[in-house]
Amino acid sequence: MKNLLAFSGVMAVVTLLPQAAPRASADAQRPPAIATEDVPDVPAELVERLLQYQNMRAAQFLGWSPDGGGMLVQTRFGNSAQLHRVYEPGGRREQITFFDEPAGGRFIPEARDGALLVTMSQGGNENQQVYLLDRVAYQTKLLTDGTSRNLLGPLRHDGQQMVVLSNRRNGRDTDLYLADPRRAASESLLMQTDGQFWTAADWSFDGKRLLLSRYVSINESYPALFEIDRRERRPLPLPGDGTAAVGDMAFTPDGRQAYVTTDGRGEFLELGRLDLQTLKYDWPTGDLRWDVRDVEVDRKSGRVALTVNADGASLLYLFDGEQVKPLEVPLAVVSDLEFSPDGKQLGLTLARPDAPPDAYSIRLSDGELVRWTYSETGGLDPAKFVRPKQIQVPSFDGRQVPAYYFRPAKASKEHPAAVLISIHGGPESQFRPVFSSVTQFEVNELGLAVIAPNVRGSAGYGKTYLKLDNGPRREDSVRDIGAVLDWVAQQPELDSRRVAVIGGSYGGFMVLSSLVHFPDRIQAGIDIVGVANFVTFLEHTSPYRQDLRRAEYGDERDPEMRAFFERINPTASADKIRSALLVAHGKNDPRVPFSEAQQIADRVRAAGRPVWTLYADNEGHGFAKKDNRDYLTAVEMMFLQKHLELE
Repeated sequence: MKNLLAFSGVMAVVTLLPQAAPRASADAQRPPAIATEDVPDVPAELVERLLQYQNMRAAQFLGWSPDGGGMLVQTRFGNSAQLHRVYEPGGRREQITFFDEPAGGRFIPEARDGALLVTMSQGGNENQQVYLLDRVAYQTKLLTDGTSRNLLGPLRHDGQQMVVLSNRRNGRDTDLYLADPRRAASESLLMQTDGQFWTAADWSFDGKRLLLSRYVSINESYPALFEIDRRERRPLPLPGDGTAAVGDMAFTPDGRQAYVTTDGRGEFLELGRLDLQTLKYDWPTGDLRWDVRDVEVDRKSGRVALTVNADGASLLYLFDGEQVKPLEVPLAVVSDLEFSPDGKQLGLTLARPDAPPDAYSIRLSDGELVRWTYSETGGLDPAKFVRPKQIQVPSFDGRQVPAYYFRPAKASKEHPAAVLISIHGGPESQFRPVFSSVTQFEVNELGLAVIAPNVRGSAGYGKTYLKLDNGPRREDSVRDIGAVLDWVAQQPELDSRRVAVIGGSYGGFMVLSSLVHFPDRIQAGIDIVGVANFVTFLEHTSPYRQDLRRAEYGDERDPEMRAFFERINPTASADKIRSALLVAHGKNDPRVPFSEAQQIADRVRAAGRPVWTLYADNEGHGFAKKDNRDYLTAVEMMFLQKHLELE
């Protein structure tokens, strides 16, 4: 099953400190939507050097055409990613959406006229809307209300109905609605959530029932069976003590059983098969160590495709009858599984660390991997892209912190390389070995060693590891960065005197906290859409996200937790930061309010440290538009060159 929901919110901007008037940049490379302060003009030679890396493309598989005429992919040829059709392996990509904003979507099941549903928001605000793209009438019709946050859930297998998750009722609760995928304003309330956070995973093949899940935290979810006609929700059991994580869920073709991935029996998400009459589980795939992630069921044969996240990389399996068969894929992350309409192929996105993501299929008769898209690499030689090495870093308590290490070719004891530590967000996310043109530029052009650790609290390494940074142990994950610094100092080919850190969202908090804790060991930090103050972040993130984030970080309304936040907030210790700092943020960010960037930038500047700021008027939680992203990348590289003394 595809990931149907991303947590997001509506931004509230609060100015907490007096703002200095920004000094305008005369940089001709800067897009008009971006304002900078203290950022030098980007040298023309750096822009030229980056050009090929910034003009690489990628493709994501979004589904098979119901008429058997190829597949739908998302890729970018202009300033934002759009939808394209590909009719045969290696065939041309026919662009079918032409919006200024990034567009996602999927075919309507059984739609022989090629009709699609398109999902899109404006300016990064994540108030996503659903549109019908009628390819016969050549019209695009808005199906949702145009203002609230509307996420496209699963579609009925005959294409007659869809589930839409919307906060239109009060802006806080995300309710579930039924809607006609071809008719505007057709939503009818299916389930009112009232302070709980529910998602829909799958329709039964007869269209009468839904599999639902109530998300509390990454460690705790509750599955349920929903009878649509009666509007009746029935809880489904979990193994163990009943408190567990739940990942993917899918009905068997006859609707009598459901596949559920859960860690109720142990450390990892296992594939369970739940009999919906007896409510008993069996475990058809046996003991597959690591998390079972994606689960896709072929509605005709009943075969199941699934991926296993093994230290960040994907293993792919086909479960046929009672036999589990591995399908061969290279070192990569595999996602977006879907069986073709005739059941003979499995479509997927394959993201390798040394090549851009592309759309592929696997021919199930013989297991052959077939490439459908050939994403351009900017004219660069793909053979020179660096594959990372998997390493283990011993930390303060004897635990091993897993990490990926990109080593530049010229790094040696005689010429040790400067180091960039890249910290993922989440916090319950994970660095996985997928391609990054920016990382390849850093390694191949700047000669940087890039280390991407999965510090405690990262997903993918069992629920014990996942919980190790909860509550008062939040800063233990920062101590893991200290362990990475120790490891760097022990490698003769690395220069521990020239180290920078970079991270986004929660990774931005980790960057700022690392600068506070290791001021003499880190020369520069790049904070992108990062959290600087947990109290103000939780108070001003969008209402429908607050309780979800409080479940992860703690409740700032509790005096004891608030005092803890005040102690660990980077804003409270900004005077300890001695490193140079780059802060980048989208002003429409619905997850981490823009005021987080303003707070930390002002306080570090007030302490007399160099701070570059880069703010975008038309971006949200990240930089989605190519012109903005390209400029930010150029500024990042210029920042690293200056403060790590790179050639």
